[in-house]
Amino acid sequence: MRVGYYQFRPHFGRMSHNLLTVTTALRAAEADLIVLPELAFTGYYFRDRAEAHRLAEDPHDSPVFEALKALCREKRFHIVTGFAERSGERCYNSAALIGPDGVLHIYRKLHLFHEERHWFDPGDVPMKVMSIPGAHIGIMVCYDWAFPEVARTLALLGADIICQPANLVLSFCQDAMLTRCLENHVFSVTANRYGTDSRPQGKLRFTGKSQIAGPGGKRLHRALSQRSELFIMEIDPVQARDKHLTPLSDVFADRRPEWYGELVR
Repeated sequence: MRVGYYQFRPHFGRMSHNLLTVTTALRAAEADLIVLPELAFTGYYFRDRAEAHRLAEDPHDSPVFEALKALCREKRFHIVTGFAERSGERCYNSAALIGPDGVLHIYRKLHLFHEERHWFDPGDVPMKVMSIPGAHIGIMVCYDWAFPEVARTLALLGADIICQPANLVLSFCQDAMLTRCLENHVFSVTANRYGTDSRPQGKLRFTGKSQIAGPGGKRLHRALSQRSELFIMEIDPVQARDKHLTPLSDVFADRRPEWYGELVR
């Protein structure tokens, strides 16, 4: 299976420009699954909730989604992309799985980072794993990396690959995903953005370094910090279904959840 990411620099509020950047790059891709960054079309650093709501989209009535669905039909691949989702008066930091048959699943970010709580409502959609040809796909968004429960839940639900749209600003987040892949024996694809959002309230600089990691916690590829990159590689998702660390040690079979009550108390 050919999987990868597109790391680029979205320009805040310029949705048509950002969409053209993405579709132009992905039209040259030969892949089965491509992950795009968090909030890939709006940019990240909203001034307030009103601005986030104004730029957010209803995925069922959106020129961006229509273009992405058409691209997936044309190329016969799947995309996971972050986006700002408008649902009535609510606004979510969401990610969608889109394929040749349209929108297959929308995940709303559970863990809002820093000022995001001023712009978005917390996610209210249960974690779910979707099957596409060749693999089972789970989705998390950016700061979800800091909560091992998210990756573990997706792995227990059968995910072979965890797709992580991200707008990472801290230096150590990519390394944490190596641990998530080691402890759950899954693949992950982290698509981060780069560049700076310069807004009236300040500036945020994003770290780039998008990556693909494997079931042993091994980094298989990482992008540079401040450069666009479309990267595709071949993996075997079946490797993620063997949870053995040694012939006698299985990270799922050896779990003792009856002792883990404090995790959800």
